[in-house]
Amino acid sequence: MTGLFMRMTMNSSAHTVLIVMYVWLLSSGTFSYGDKRDIDCLRAIKDSLEDPLNYLNSWDFKNSTEGFICGFIGIDCWHPDENRVLNIRLSDMGLKGEFPQGIANCTSLTGVDMSSNKLYGPIPSNISQILQFVTSLDLSSNNLSGDIPLDLANCSYLNVLKLDNNQLSGQIPAQIGLLGRIKTFSVSNNRLTGPVPTFSNATISADSYAGNAGLCGSPLPICKGPPKKSNTGIIAGAAIGGVTLSALVVGAGMFFFLRRVSKMKKDDDPDGNKWAKSIKGAKGIKLSTFEKSISKMRLSDLLKVTSNFSKDNIIGSGRTGTMYKAVLEDGTSLMVKRLQDTQHSEKEFVSEMATLGNVKHRNLVPLLGFCTTKKERLLVYKYMPNGTLHDKLHLVSDDGKNMEWPLRLKIGIRAAKGFAWLHHNCNPRIIHRNISSKCILLDLDFEPKISDFGLARLMNPVDTHLSTFVNGEFGDLGYVAPEYARTLLATPKGDVYSFGVVLLELVSSERPTHVAKAPESFKGNLVEWITQLSSNSKLQDAFDESLVGKGDDGELFQVLKVACSCVLPTPKERPTMFEVYQLLRAIGERYHLTTDDEILMPSDTGDSGHLEELIVAREVV
Repeated sequence: MTGLFMRMTMNSSAHTVLIVMYVWLLSSGTFSYGDKRDIDCLRAIKDSLEDPLNYLNSWDFKNSTEGFICGFIGIDCWHPDENRVLNIRLSDMGLKGEFPQGIANCTSLTGVDMSSNKLYGPIPSNISQILQFVTSLDLSSNNLSGDIPLDLANCSYLNVLKLDNNQLSGQIPAQIGLLGRIKTFSVSNNRLTGPVPTFSNATISADSYAGNAGLCGSPLPICKGPPKKSNTGIIAGAAIGGVTLSALVVGAGMFFFLRRVSKMKKDDDPDGNKWAKSIKGAKGIKLSTFEKSISKMRLSDLLKVTSNFSKDNIIGSGRTGTMYKAVLEDGTSLMVKRLQDTQHSEKEFVSEMATLGNVKHRNLVPLLGFCTTKKERLLVYKYMPNGTLHDKLHLVSDDGKNMEWPLRLKIGIRAAKGFAWLHHNCNPRIIHRNISSKCILLDLDFEPKISDFGLARLMNPVDTHLSTFVNGEFGDLGYVAPEYARTLLATPKGDVYSFGVVLLELVSSERPTHVAKAPESFKGNLVEWITQLSSNSKLQDAFDESLVGKGDDGELFQVLKVACSCVLPTPKERPTMFEVYQLLRAIGERYHLTTDDEILMPSDTGDSGHLEELIVAREVV
């Protein structure tokens, strides 16, 4: 860690903010490393839980070697040579007891999965103090009871919160809807009642609330108002003794109070676009454009063609913001992205847009324009009618058919070409930092178009190559290169790792965080499953069965080998994005996908002879 700090101090002054943050965290003990707090944390967890299946027997605390806890079952460390816990994954181990309060001593913890156990009792009311930096919390399929604590709304880094299949009761705190980073939220099969929260930056499906008969509100049936109180008692009271002046005053007060409550309910935000209504009066603000086709559009036009950015117009959401579909009067469709939590001033934002507006390539989603008003930042893109690669691979299509291999290979080759251009030929060169199958969009002809390129700098208060850790995230789960947790630096080889996961998705049709075909005992992600298959010489088991036996098995295996080289744990051993593109292009040579705008051989690959070695290895295989 000291070496990391020294490397950072030698970099440009743009790293000052992160350095100051690091010094504060270390000095305050928040990111303690190499000391006994994380050891005490795990010891407390083991002591507080019954372990009838003896899974935690491997947690032997007699060892004093630095990093010895990193070999414990269910424990991921920030670095294998440091006693500093990154994730705790104890799913489906038969563990019994209350939520372990001692977990608070794991002060650098970012992920907790204790699902499918026998935990009982309430979720701690001070949960945000126990799990200060957690981005993923999974307590599903236990026997937890009591209310969902209001304090969960203070766990501001949460991306994933799963509390389904428990015995939780009462209402869901409305404040949980204010968690701006939430992507997954599930409370199904509990005993909850009342209105569900309104999330400002996520679309939560009705399935996430299923099995709670008392819940209501979008996306569930609307909540019914309280039953009207009968005036019989008042009338009877008047007949018997008359109504006193004080009773009249109270009655009048209640009348106006109920009217006010009713008005407040009407002003709730059923369409999730309260922010849009607040800028509706800014009619004079024009849209800055890079294309003549929309040069006359104003902010008022954007509001009109998106129905004031109604949630019904949302076509996607992610770490960088929410995407809306907009249909112009002439029938032209556009995509409008509302950026989330940009840290730049308007002047800096406009300058960055001027750069991104000139970044044009056949395999990038065209940025047509942008708009700024108050704190809102809106980007306008060309519409991609076939949605995301993620949805095409993992959601059932209308016709029930899977994507055929030639189309998958074409998408992989052309996407690699776009990323290679960003890394090697674009000026300025761009590290994407958030590559996933969700950022690869498909146009009418299924030509892949990369989105969100260059946006990491706008999401990040510090500059250049720093990862998004300062915002509490590294990127989408399952795609993050393992070294990011150790170095906190985004690199081109980190992008290569993420794209390797996309290639694994293309070959296997499995999700990056969950492998449906793996045995129930397997709790790892897609990369870990592929690594396990490779070590057992069973890589062929990774293929999507719908692709096998159609004359493409050789290409499937070759692409899988390229993907495996991309997700190697050591960054130096991975190919560059240019090399990945060249390898894929060679595999798909029979489809004649070469175009005139080929990527130029970069002068800075940094791996002389690496491409030749990979090609030879592929031919041998």
